[in-house]
Amino acid sequence: MQASSARPQGVTILAILAAIGGALGLLGALTLIGLGGLGAVAGAGFLGGLLGLLGIVALVQSVLLLAFAYGAWRLQPWAWMLGVAAEAVGIGVSVLLILGGASITSQIVSIVIAGAILYYLFTPAVKAAFGRP
Repeated sequence: MQASSARPQGVTILAILAAIGGALGLLGALTLIGLGGLGAVAGAGFLGGLLGLLGIVALVQSVLLLAFAYGAWRLQPWAWMLGVAAEAVGIGVSVLLILGGASITSQIVSIVIAGAILYYLFTPAVKAAFGRP
């Protein structure tokens, strides 16, 4: 059942970007998982395991984004919580990547974008569109 008949333009944009991000994230996640497995076979031990773990977290985030994209497009009430969860996981992944030595600048940009999306999702009009109090 649809919460509202008019989808806010920002939600439409988020749904499209989430679908693109989720699809690209699947590719990245599978690459990280593969590199983690390769590292484990090559004797990289901890590094291989860390890459594999990051790949699994990225895979979960990508699936969340794809589900959010579908639900946001249709204004499903459950999609709002998925969007919040996906952005929270994204912030966590960015923090882990910073701790792992990734570029701080690019990860800070990712954190700021995720924070802006979370802020937008918590605005009264967007919450109402998803049927949230």
